[in-house]
Amino acid sequence: MLGDFLKALGQLSDRRFLKVVLLGVALSLALLVAVYAGFAQVVAWLVPDTIWLPFVGEVTWVESLMSWGSLLLMIGLSVFLMVPVASAFTGFFLDTVADAVEDRHYPSLPPAPNVAWMDALIDSVNFFGVLVAVNVLALVLYAFVGPFAPLMFWAVNGYLLGREYFQMAAMRRLGREGARALRKRHSGQIWIAGMLMAAPLSLPVVNLLIPVLGAATFTHLFHRLSRER
Repeated sequence: MLGDFLKALGQLSDRRFLKVVLLGVALSLALLVAVYAGFAQVVAWLVPDTIWLPFVGEVTWVESLMSWGSLLLMIGLSVFLMVPVASAFTGFFLDTVADAVEDRHYPSLPPAPNVAWMDALIDSVNFFGVLVAVNVLALVLYAFVGPFAPLMFWAVNGYLLGREYFQMAAMRRLGREGARALRKRHSGQIWIAGMLMAAPLSLPVVNLLIPVLGAATFTHLFHRLSRER
């Protein structure tokens, strides 16, 4: 598994890898900016320009305070939301990463059938929803596990990343049902490989590379397990 990761890391300078990273980050930033702009507009509609407070009088800076407060809130939330959002957007382009890996390391393979765009959309939306929901729940549970919170973070996200990225890599060659069967057969290895992907998620900037590294690593893992089978 470490060899799979190192081969993926060694190909990080591939132009197709970098294109997917930049697209995922750019689309994620655009979405976050759009969400903030919409939230700020709602604040402007709901909060009056001036209010009157007892013993204080007329106050004219409430709207500005709410706008700046919402900006700080969005910046804070982006630390947690950027990775799942980037992962969801990057999911649309993971075929590009898998193709680059196979062109370099498995040139004798025939071209993989393209995954239908609607299937890719459904998988990306489902992955994003599960990733956000589980991590929101985990945020509550972290308070009860104390110093073991990082281990819980790695275990939970390792399972999710391993499950989804292996499924995406394998279904290109085996179809959805074949990919699911192979994943269940090697669930332990896939979980450990997912934890290897989850560990850097806590590192700013580095975590934005994880969707691409994950797709490449699990493409290697899929081909290795297929040969062993």
